[in-house]
Amino acid sequence: MHRVSTEASGSKPLLAVRGLEAWYGESHVLHGVTFDVPAGEVVTLLGRNGAGKSTTLKAIIGIMRRRKGSIRHAGQETIGLSARAIAKCGIAFCPEDRGIYSSLNVEENLRLPPVVRDGGLSVEEILDMFPNLRERLKSQGTKLSGGEQQMLAIGRILRTGAKLLLLDEPTEGLAPVIVQQIGRTITQLKERGYTIVLVEQNFHFASTVADRHYVMEHGQIVDMMTNADLGASAEKLSRYLGV
Repeated sequence: MHRVSTEASGSKPLLAVRGLEAWYGESHVLHGVTFDVPAGEVVTLLGRNGAGKSTTLKAIIGIMRRRKGSIRHAGQETIGLSARAIAKCGIAFCPEDRGIYSSLNVEENLRLPPVVRDGGLSVEEILDMFPNLRERLKSQGTKLSGGEQQMLAIGRILRTGAKLLLLDEPTEGLAPVIVQQIGRTITQLKERGYTIVLVEQNFHFASTVADRHYVMEHGQIVDMMTNADLGASAEKLSRYLGV
């Protein structure tokens, strides 16, 4: 396999991942993952199922118990920190399963995560961004529709003050009109100065919100392309993704 440049040119990246390895038990699943996330960009991890995309997010946030390599956030090495300490650095993770607590209503779910830094959105600002939730504040979190649960999962991490957001498959299983709303939300967050790493199977959606795309295969980054390059790279991308 030819070597590709997976490091962004220009200013120092907000997130710099170098030689990241990770294991599930004895299973070695990430093999030297290296990529950059410039501040203020939306970056996607693309690839087929099992390529290591979600595992990469879990390794960055510290959920993977066995990992090695280097993960630098705003110049600080985080590879040796716990998930709690990493969150306090200003990184937030929205998991694929959304992690909504069934015993809590919408408002309680929104207020659950601790504020780790100044600058997080207030509950009122979150409800302005997701007006559907305003009408459901006293509803049990898991009684919401799939789209509303995704809005709640994203809204919840915006309270924390984190400026680097890791979003795992935010559009999976959602109706097209909700996918469009999630896309508008990601665009709004970028305009507010957030940096986002997005794992997404829906490439057509990813191409509407992202600045650059990293392609993963077999636990490695094998290519990078900017959104402006997608037209010229369509055939190559189809081979990678099998679309």
